[in-house]
Amino acid sequence: MHKFKPHKGLMKRVRVSANGKPRRRMTFAGHLMSHKSGRRRQRLRQRPCIQGAFRQTVLRAMGLG
Repeated sequence: MHKFKPHKGLMKRVRVSANGKPRRRMTFAGHLMSHKSGRRRQRLRQRPCIQGAFRQTVLRAMGLG
């Protein structure tokens, strides 16, 4: 059986917190921020946790689950 290889693109985009939860970046937060409100930009700085059934899929693809 072949050796498992983690998904390199996912490894660059998702970080795992100290509690083992995968965290991702918010969309629409890369550029063109001048017309967005300060409150909206503040929310976009957060790193939400990936939840639900997709969490286990992400962890497995990263070689952690």
